[in-house]
Amino acid sequence: MSDRSLRAQVSPEEWQVRVDLAAAYRLVALFGWDDLVFTHISAKVPGTEHFLINPYGAMFEEITASSLVKVDIDGNKLQDGDAEINPAGFTIHSCIHAARPDVNCVLHTHSINGVAVSGQKGGLLPLSQFAMSVLHSLAYHDYEGFALLEAEKPRLVRDLGDRQYMILRNHGLLSTGRSVAQAFVGMHRLEAACMAQVRAMAGQVELQLISPDVLALAVPQLEQVRLGKGPEGLVWPGLLRRLDRRFPGYDA
Repeated sequence: MSDRSLRAQVSPEEWQVRVDLAAAYRLVALFGWDDLVFTHISAKVPGTEHFLINPYGAMFEEITASSLVKVDIDGNKLQDGDAEINPAGFTIHSCIHAARPDVNCVLHTHSINGVAVSGQKGGLLPLSQFAMSVLHSLAYHDYEGFALLEAEKPRLVRDLGDRQYMILRNHGLLSTGRSVAQAFVGMHRLEAACMAQVRAMAGQVELQLISPDVLALAVPQLEQVRLGKGPEGLVWPGLLRRLDRRFPGYDA
């Protein structure tokens, strides 16, 4: 099936999600958060319980809108093709999509900074403005292996609760969003917070933590800083322009 024929066979709404999701994969590669082929981003197909995920084995900078694999909530592929999906990716993403109707995108990484903080007993510390951006909606999930077991799903859902972010201990980071843009920009903040923490702790000096009173201001101040536009209107268009300059072709 050609790219053109696939676009003609899906709704304009699905195609737009495909383009945004392919862009997110390319951006993860551009920012250096990818782990060869072993992490994943998923997005719901609008108006359905189906979702899109990467073809297992493709490098993130190779992902295109038409190469994404559409599956149902049980992991059955819904389009022709030989592409497989990552079974661990399906475990994590399917249970969150099933439990959280407000979540249209789930982004999971194994970035070095994220994994480093996921292995620290204290988790993410209130060390930076990046951390202040995510701590108000951050959850934790204890490590249970390669996320292959059906029995882990209810614990993943329970631990995430209604939060936007989760640190998978000894494993990596997870960000959710009402859109691909929100999940990606949220991951950028979470990853930056982890990077800042790793570097601050490497200095081996006493750390200056943000006070609880200031942390409590995060939600209203974030809304003010973002001018009420959200990441979709404020950041995402610029990220796509950057991608068009450096990794074009994601929208094919």
